Amino acid sequence: HSQFLQHLLICFSRNKHLDKVHVVLGNKTCDLDSLISALTYAYYLEKVSPPNILCLPVLNIPRREFCYCTETRFILEELNLPESLHIFCDEINLYQLNNEGKLSLTLVNSSALTSEDKNLESAVVRVINPEERCDGNLETSASSSSLVAKEILQEAPELITRQLAHLLRGSILSLAMDPEQITRDQEEVLSKLEEKFPELLPREDIITALQEVHLHADGLRIEEAMLKDLKEVSDGEIKVAVSTVYMNLEVRRKRLVMGLFSFAHGVVCCIA
Repeated sequence: HSQFLQHLLICFSRNKHLDKVHVVLGNKTCDLDSLISALTYAYYLEKVSPPNILCLPVLNIPRREFCYCTETRFILEELNLPESLHIFCDEINLYQLNNEGKLSLTLVNSSALTSEDKNLESAVVRVINPEERCDGNLETSASSSSLVAKEILQEAPELITRQLAHLLRGSILSLAMDPEQITRDQEEVLSKLEEKFPELLPREDIITALQEVHLHADGLRIEEAMLKDLKEVSDGEIKVAVSTVYMNLEVRRKRLVMGLFSFAHGVVCCIA
């Protein structure tokens, strides 16, 4: 998969006058499920699309904010997929491509564009969103990785390599650390990947490694943690930012209060 990303990066840098570009865009949180889904689906599209269409996975954050995605960064480094191989949203002019009629857009792990990207709606040709497939049950541990893997296994199973199976399987298991959380669709996909590549590590080993990564990735400053899990809610006129921070209040109360004060002060200054 690293060779695929290197190939895309070369094509993107050399072709300043692209004919058609099909961008696969994840969500703003840039979590592992979103990123692996975008990489995998772009790989699939590149193999089945006409040669005049460049299919690109684009991380939906500026490159400078990738430092907040500690778990995702750590896992990609472990898989030899360094940051330098990825294209970020601030490195490609999607608006210009859309205005020129060259852009097709597939959204993964998100059913809608953010308010600042609304002008790109005309380019959206596909939405792969697990929330639309869980029958209204918010307790369901859905993942876009399982939807992407299921489609490729049905349409072009020969494209699933061992590394790709490893990526997809790890992404699915990262959202379902407890075996009871694995949905029927996810179990079907996991079983097919394991049947195709029986030499893959046991699920228990993958889950243990993911848990260790979570502990290893801890330690962000308050400002970084709040930006990492920042989510936007908007009615078109008013925009509200909501962040989630997990920590032991008894141990880190002073640090939390000071960090929140610093973060809020910075936001007020930016608005002013």
